[in-house]
Amino acid sequence: MENKPSKSRSHGFLYFLLLAIPCVAVLWPPFYASVEPRLAGVPFFYWYQFLWIILTALLTVFVYFATKKK
Repeated sequence: MENKPSKSRSHGFLYFLLLAIPCVAVLWPPFYASVEPRLAGVPFFYWYQFLWIILTALLTVFVYFATKKK
């Protein structure tokens, strides 16, 4: 008997891998450590991080429902 992960289990791993995207996006400061472009007078450094808060919440909800057991 082989211990191969089921197709749904390996598929679920890919969904959880999506959660690594926000980590990489905000843990590399040289990418977003700038003032320009400004959005409504707010420097890029701040609105970029705030945008990732919203995107991470949406991504977490997506992964939750995609991997939720029925």
